[in-house]
Amino acid sequence: MNTDINQLLAVIKRGADELLIEAELVEKLKLSIKSGKPLRIKAGFDPTAPDLHLGHTVLINKLRQFQELGHQVLFLIGDFTGMIGDPTGKSATRPPLTAEQVQENAKSYTAQVFKILKPEQTEVVFNSKWLTDLGAAGMLKLAASHTVARMLERDDFSKRYKGNQPIAIHEFLYPLLQGYDSVALNADVELGGTDQKFNLLMGRELQKQAGQSQQCVLTMPLLEGLDGVNKMSKSLGNYIGIAEAPEIIFAKIMSISDELMWRYIELLSFASLKTIAQWKADVEAGGNPRDVKVTFAQEIVARFHSQVDAEKALVDFQTRSKGGIPDEVPEVTVTIDTDNIGVAQLLKLAGLVSSTSEAFRAIEQGGIKLDGEKVSDKAIMLNKGTSVVAQVGKRKFANVTIL
Repeated sequence: MNTDINQLLAVIKRGADELLIEAELVEKLKLSIKSGKPLRIKAGFDPTAPDLHLGHTVLINKLRQFQELGHQVLFLIGDFTGMIGDPTGKSATRPPLTAEQVQENAKSYTAQVFKILKPEQTEVVFNSKWLTDLGAAGMLKLAASHTVARMLERDDFSKRYKGNQPIAIHEFLYPLLQGYDSVALNADVELGGTDQKFNLLMGRELQKQAGQSQQCVLTMPLLEGLDGVNKMSKSLGNYIGIAEAPEIIFAKIMSISDELMWRYIELLSFASLKTIAQWKADVEAGGNPRDVKVTFAQEIVARFHSQVDAEKALVDFQTRSKGGIPDEVPEVTVTIDTDNIGVAQLLKLAGLVSSTSEAFRAIEQGGIKLDGEKVSDKAIMLNKGTSVVAQVGKRKFANVTIL
């Protein structure tokens, strides 16, 4: 175990936004080294969507770094709080999830998280275990620990209140319940995004009231999505899912701007700071940023799939970039009751577009190809018994057989 406190802090603070309170963490690290007892590092995830994306992994990567330093990760799935919905950053009350939705999403989370975390140093916990037992009396006691004025200090609540936007009473409970999780787990450190600071500090306050040693708080930056503007989110469609196909992950990374590329590398790459500095120096000296992007894209694909998949994804991307058809194209069968079918309807039934209107727009923009030839006629018909490789944009392909 590394016992150099300065080196340990350098690893912990790399890429982080804020550490509260550093002096306390130093004391916790010293005590851990002396006793041989690992620190308990908590991070909570509400299973509001079934898949993790690269935005989530900014924080999960940091959890892995704590594991590399010998500490225990508490990967908390908010199956109870997920039915409330985290109001952080929201301008309106979030619709609650059903218990069935939460459980299904939680299964997906646990299956994906071990692509990064070490199972032997990870304890997956569900906050329904203690929050269900809290009961009405416990909930009232918890609610009495803070005032409405204190809750309105939170930026998103304050904005909604001043803007005459409704705030449901249960939303005030969310930060309290997240803080109570830290008490129940006796956490030494809690990680979260910069937008979670209020909730993370709530954990410190409730631990103090409970007579526990207060957790340190480490906030991580929020990763922008593919649009380079909004926080990465599946609901906004600007995400890169870690469970997506290798070629999709690769192509999405290659689509980000050269400027945004550095943000992604700094927050997601496991390359050393020295290596990243050299990449920047090479680009500034006239090198092609595309080469760096390829290296980074292959690193991410290899992390969540394999090195072989990363190599195949590069070849696939190069083929698509040249307008060619990839070696592996999904087989799709479309059954019709007539002798032929219009191209727009075919694309819809093949799952390549969501509607015929989308297909027509894509044709107008030159984004549809059949067997490698661009389609310009919206009225084109294809006969039953025909097989054709249909392409929408640069990424979507299907070998469609019409029966």
